[in-house]
Amino acid sequence: MDNILLYSKLAKLPDSMKSEVSNFIDFLVSKSNKPTKQKPKFGSANGMFKMKKTFDNPIDDFKDYQ
Repeated sequence: MDNILLYSKLAKLPDSMKSEVSNFIDFLVSKSNKPTKQKPKFGSANGMFKMKKTFDNPIDDFKDYQ
């Protein structure tokens, strides 16, 4: 949208509505300045968790069910 067209529409509004438009523009500017949430990259948690060597061993509590 052209800036001149926006300005001409804004000029037609009463003063009370111009302040609302100004507040909305401020909101949009603050919304656009927020950092975007980055997606995690594959392998970024490498080394954060350690699996014990006995992880796959059967659990004694479940012997009755096996």
